[in-house]
Amino acid sequence: MRRTAGITASAATSISSYSHPSHSPSPSSSPSSSPSSSPSSSPPHPPPNPNPNPNPALANTSSPPLSTSPHPSSSSASSHSSPSLAASTTPTAARDSKPWIDPAALPSHGSVAHIAGNAPEHIKRLTQNTFFAYGVGAPPPPARASAARAQRERNMGVEGGIERGMERLEASTTAEIRVTRGMLNGAGMLHGGCVAYLVDNCCSTPLVVLGLLQRRNGVGVTQAMTVLFHAPAAVGTTLRVVSTSVSLGARVMSSRCEIIAKETGRIVASAFLNKMQPGGAKL
Repeated sequence: MRRTAGITASAATSISSYSHPSHSPSPSSSPSSSPSSSPSSSPPHPPPNPNPNPNPALANTSSPPLSTSPHPSSSSASSHSSPSLAASTTPTAARDSKPWIDPAALPSHGSVAHIAGNAPEHIKRLTQNTFFAYGVGAPPPPARASAARAQRERNMGVEGGIERGMERLEASTTAEIRVTRGMLNGAGMLHGGCVAYLVDNCCSTPLVVLGLLQRRNGVGVTQAMTVLFHAPAAVGTTLRVVSTSVSLGARVMSSRCEIIAKETGRIVASAFLNKMQPGGAKL
């Protein structure tokens, strides 16, 4: 009976050691509970591994892996920059389809009853609106106002004909302006820069007329200008600017003009003007 009790006590000590591996045996424990007194008792087993994966290096596979990139924020930065990159690569066809200036969308600038010629009335009105909105602007500087507000269109005509088996239209406009002191140079004569300004504005009007007749956009930006100065014009001289269209293509257009002193009939200047349709800005 004593031996059976010793085996039972040894088994209890074994179970207690397994449940508390860090617990040291009490000094008051019975000598029969030592391993030497119970050779048949099994040694204590190690605690079970909470991770069922046998590989210790993969013990934290349940958590999301950390980024090993030297710059952890690079992935988030690239994800934030993706929408802007997509926006920058948007095709520019939608922007290019809009005309540079639509004469029909410009505000009205008064009656056209004073303008003679065989051009239709709505074409005269749209051309006058384009001239004042695009060529003059609002509000203009004082020196520019004296040369722009005083200018008036006097005639808008259209001529047609057959040339080399093809119908060819030619538009012409006539404007008049009186030379004032704000248009003079240091010598008291018409300034060459003012002549170039008159050419740029007046020589563009027949292209607008021809574009409206052919249902094209004849309003472009100046590409090149050639001006020849023939004679000076003093203050008080009435200038007659006669402009004629030369060609109107899909992208490039050209016209010519003569500036004549109305009182004497002398040619003050003559010029050729080349214009083009602007494309979308490419940065």
